Amino acid sequence: MDTPTRKPLDRHRLWSQLSDKSDFWTEIDVVQTTESTNVDLADAAKHGAREGRVLIAEEQSGGRGRLDRQWVSPARAGLTMSFLLRPAAPREQWGTLSLLTAVALEETLKAVCGVSAKLKWPNDVLIDGRKVCGILAQVEGGAVIVGAGLNVSLAEEELPVPEATSLLLAGASTLDREAIAVGFLAHVAAVYQSWNERGPASVIERWRRHSATLGRHVEVSFPNGRKVTGRAIGIDNAGCLQVSQPDGAVATVAAGDIVHLRPQG
Repeated sequence: MDTPTRKPLDRHRLWSQLSDKSDFWTEIDVVQTTESTNVDLADAAKHGAREGRVLIAEEQSGGRGRLDRQWVSPARAGLTMSFLLRPAAPREQWGTLSLLTAVALEETLKAVCGVSAKLKWPNDVLIDGRKVCGILAQVEGGAVIVGAGLNVSLAEEELPVPEATSLLLAGASTLDREAIAVGFLAHVAAVYQSWNERGPASVIERWRRHSATLGRHVEVSFPNGRKVTGRAIGIDNAGCLQVSQPDGAVATVAAGDIVHLRPQG
């Protein structure tokens, strides 16, 4: 499928537009296909790549989401990118970088595409309750690689799962991937520089304002089979979810698979 919304990205035009909006980014590459942009940048980080490097793939063959789930998208139908950060903030705050990325994307979708999104802990962006983007942050030595996979022009029959959606299906005012990428990276840079200087409090507050999770009854599943059920009541400074359980105890969850449950009553 080759439609006007799926024209190839132009690296030189991306760099020119991004340089006009932000002086944070140091390099941007566009590749036709790769197994995983996160893996590629993690390898670059091991070899001393500078902060501010961005890698975008037109198609990703071996991408993964949380819990090693496979993540794929048709060529040029989405924005599949990773970027390399070397945070100055204390390591215990690095867990909030996926929240930071979600906040920046929510603001971008509103400003560039005219679409309202909500944020699901720990790293999903939703439109009308359906996932439009997944985010995955991983630590590599003194660097953090943050990956994002945004569904842009996928039709209903191209969605990876029924619970997903795309900007096309959400009625976005534009599907221009260059404009979306530039707006997103400019937002990330601005929020990240504030986060580095002043800590995660502002990011967490912005995430709370657009949260689809807080106040909801949730079930959190862990890889070992344990489950925690209760009401999501907060996010701490490390980005952990606080869940008030039926017995009154509050569980602090650093990582887990979360399902929003129907309201009880």
